[in-house]
Amino acid sequence: HIQNALQRVDEIEYILDTQDFDFYDTPHVLDHKVVFWFGDLNFRIADHGLHFLRSSINSERFHLLWSKDQLTMMKKNEPFLQEFVEGPLNFKPTYKFGRKSDDYDTSGKKRKPAWTDRILWRIKPKHLPSEEEDDEGDESERASTSTCNDQDEYPVLVTQNTYTSDMSYGVSDHKPVLANFTLELRKCFDTPLVNISPVGVWSADQNALLTYTVQEDFMSSLWDWIGLYKVGFKTAMDYESFVWVRENELPEVNEEIQRCVDKDAIPLLGGEYVLGYYSTNMNSIIGLSDNFQILESKRAAVEGPELEDTNGLSK
Repeated sequence: HIQNALQRVDEIEYILDTQDFDFYDTPHVLDHKVVFWFGDLNFRIADHGLHFLRSSINSERFHLLWSKDQLTMMKKNEPFLQEFVEGPLNFKPTYKFGRKSDDYDTSGKKRKPAWTDRILWRIKPKHLPSEEEDDEGDESERASTSTCNDQDEYPVLVTQNTYTSDMSYGVSDHKPVLANFTLELRKCFDTPLVNISPVGVWSADQNALLTYTVQEDFMSSLWDWIGLYKVGFKTAMDYESFVWVRENELPEVNEEIQRCVDKDAIPLLGGEYVLGYYSTNMNSIIGLSDNFQILESKRAAVEGPELEDTNGLSK
C-alpha cells in the first residue's frame, strides 16, 4: 500500500477524466465552479515507523506527520491536485482500527495508522487567456473580458468551519470524517432591484397594504411574488404567505405598485417580519423591506394561545 501512491493519483485522475455529465457547459467534474471530493482516498503515511507514528498520535503532535502524508507529498508534483484545498489534519488518522474499538490495528499485519479518509474542495481556477485571445482586441476589451470572467468564475466563497473525525463509530476499521462548510454566494447586484415597504399598521384584524417599486429593469414575470417572512428566515420558500406582484401587466421602472394582503394571510400572533420580492426568472429574492412589527391580533389576545388559525399562521 505504501508504494501505491502514484496509482492512487492515477485513479483520481481517471475518475476526473471519465465522469461525464449531460450538461453542455459542465460536461466534466472540473468544469463545475465548486467541487467537493470526499471518501477513502487510501493515501498512507510514508517513511515513519510504527512507534514514531503512534507516539506522535498519542501526544496529538499530528503536525509531525503531515510532511510524510502521501496526498500532501503528491500535491507537490501534481498540478491538478494543487487546485484542491484541504483543511489541517488536526485529528487522529482514521485508519486502521479494530472493529468496535478505538485501538489501532493489533492484527498480525499491524497496518500503520493513516489519514486515508479525506474531504477536499476546489473552486474553478481563474480563466487564463490563450495567446490567440491576447492578440485579439485592445487593452480595454481585454480588461472588460477579464472582469466578466472574474465575475463568472468566482460565484461562491467556500469556508471550512470544522474538519474532524468521529471516534464513536466502531462498525468499520475506518472512523468517519466530518466537515462543516459555509458557502457564500457572490452578489449579482450591489443594490436591490426592487424596493418594498409595508404601509401603515399590520395585524390580522384587517387587510394590509404594501408598495413596491422596480428600481432597475430586469426579467420580471407575472409569476413573481412578494413573500411575508419571519425575520431570520433561511430560504425563499420559508414564507408565511405571499401575494402575486400583479395580475395582468408588468410594472414599469420607477412605477409604484400597491398590493393588498388579506388579513387571513397575516400571522395572528404577530412578531417581527420582512417582505421579500421573489423573481421567478432569477430564482432569487431581489429586494427586501426593512424589518417591521406585526401586531398581535385582538382575536388572539381574547381567545388565548390555543387559538388555531386555519392557514397555519398562528405560530
